[in-house]
Amino acid sequence: MTEYRNLQNPHGAQDGISPLLDGTRLPELDELLEGAVVVAQPMHTRFRGVTVREAMLLHGPAGWAEFSPFAEYGPEESSRWLAAAIEAGWQGWPAPVRDSVPVNATVPAVAAADVGRVLDSFGEVPAVKVKVAEAGRTGPEGVTEDVARVAEVRRLRPGAALRIDANQGWDHATALAALQRLAEHGLEYAEQPVAGIAGLARLREALHAAGTPVRIAADESVRKETDPLAVARAGAADLVVVKVQPLGGVRRALGIVGAAGLDAVVSSALDTSVGIAAGVALAASLPALPYACGLGTVALFTEDVAIRPWIPDGGRLASSSSGASRARPVPDPAALARLRADEDRQQWWRQRLMQAHGVLSAT
Repeated sequence: MTEYRNLQNPHGAQDGISPLLDGTRLPELDELLEGAVVVAQPMHTRFRGVTVREAMLLHGPAGWAEFSPFAEYGPEESSRWLAAAIEAGWQGWPAPVRDSVPVNATVPAVAAADVGRVLDSFGEVPAVKVKVAEAGRTGPEGVTEDVARVAEVRRLRPGAALRIDANQGWDHATALAALQRLAEHGLEYAEQPVAGIAGLARLREALHAAGTPVRIAADESVRKETDPLAVARAGAADLVVVKVQPLGGVRRALGIVGAAGLDAVVSSALDTSVGIAAGVALAASLPALPYACGLGTVALFTEDVAIRPWIPDGGRLASSSSGASRARPVPDPAALARLRADEDRQQWWRQRLMQAHGVLSAT
């Protein structure tokens, strides 16, 4: 039985988890917006319903930062993403304990015949994450397509660790049946197969009872909950997926992992190279890193903003905080000009940043 440490103190604050902007000055709005630019990066393949990923890039004294909450997120949730950007651009990240981190390939919900093309864009990697349960394809026919996709990955990368991500798209019965079929291909873990903490706990218990050896990883049940430790307290997962922007920064994510007492996988939120550097900083700072990171997603874009896009080399990414590695990513002015979103979108994103800044100001 895993022991969960420091989950709650008597005053209701989570021990070991700093509040947003703990120890960091909140810049004025004008300072944040000075030099800010919104980019629109097209993708090779639709990914979670997205074909063009928009992101606002900010430039602070510590370097470039990214603010890119998904379009449906409101000011409260977006404020965590802004806190992460302020940490990156105005404070900097903790010193790393490793010079590089292993990275997995990510295969969107493509047809099995297209899996090879996607994998080729990543090169050799130690692990592959496969998207399943695509919206509108969660019935029996969709599950059959998912199994075929996973089987093709296993055929093409027989030695790679294999994990799947359902983005809470299945109901309990579908998830149980699908994971029993997918387990035949040797899954490392299944990421958020169903919605909610109670749903994960119920599915995890059912898998154990059926003798199906699939670990459960919690993603949305960590980053979208008011209490990110609730999943650990409920015993609903074997490991947690952590993403820097949704959790409010590298330091706050480190605190969540430490308090949860579970192994962690560091992943991206479909970031540009600027945002990926923050994910690498988190992975490079964790005391233990037993799983390859989902930080190779720059390969999913047709073009990136950075002069040197952060794409894995030999299945690894170097830490930007390490003296032995490359510096943090710097946007290419020519790429910024090509990828710059139109003025309506620039204004829309400025308004989002102002609303998120208001939340941070109030707290």
